[in-house]
Amino acid sequence: MKIKVKPMGEYQTNCYIVTTQGKDFIIDPGIGASEWVLQNVTNPVAILNTHGHFDHVWSNAVLQKKLSIPLYTPKEDTMLLLGSSFSPDLPPSKPEVEVEPNQEFDFEGVKVKFRHFPGHTPGCSTIEIGDAMFSGDFIFERSIGRTDFPYSSPNQMRESLEEFKKIPYDKTIYPGHGGTTTIKQEQQYSDYWIANL
Repeated sequence: MKIKVKPMGEYQTNCYIVTTQGKDFIIDPGIGASEWVLQNVTNPVAILNTHGHFDHVWSNAVLQKKLSIPLYTPKEDTMLLLGSSFSPDLPPSKPEVEVEPNQEFDFEGVKVKFRHFPGHTPGCSTIEIGDAMFSGDFIFERSIGRTDFPYSSPNQMRESLEEFKKIPYDKTIYPGHGGTTTIKQEQQYSDYWIANL
């Protein structure tokens, strides 16, 4: 499995291209991501959103059109794709697949698991492919997603962190902003964040 990453826009939102078994998965195409994505894919099969905030979904629509591939977005966040109070110019997009909580997909042998961790947004999810977890704005290196936005919930974030603590295996985490970390490393800090939310 190969993973390419490029931080996009003023928020430096990580856009990922995951290539495995000859298939390219585009995760969180943010502001200005389309040109880079088009230059770096050979067999794109899907666009995957961890959640619906504008800096993670900005290029959804143009890539859907140019690549003719489906968009997968957590069901509870699809309303965020239609407009953003933070960024009124957001190009609206509509997912072909509204992902149910904790739904798993099989792309001809490539398993893609959405794991629902609401709090930052109602549909906020991580996406697991192979030995990688793409955490969006749920978990960062020694930090967590903000819970003071519209549709955020500190209570849901606490519950999500409790669930995150129970994951029995380790994987590399590729977050929506910043550098990589691991599940085991961030589980060490979960109690701190739960106590301080």
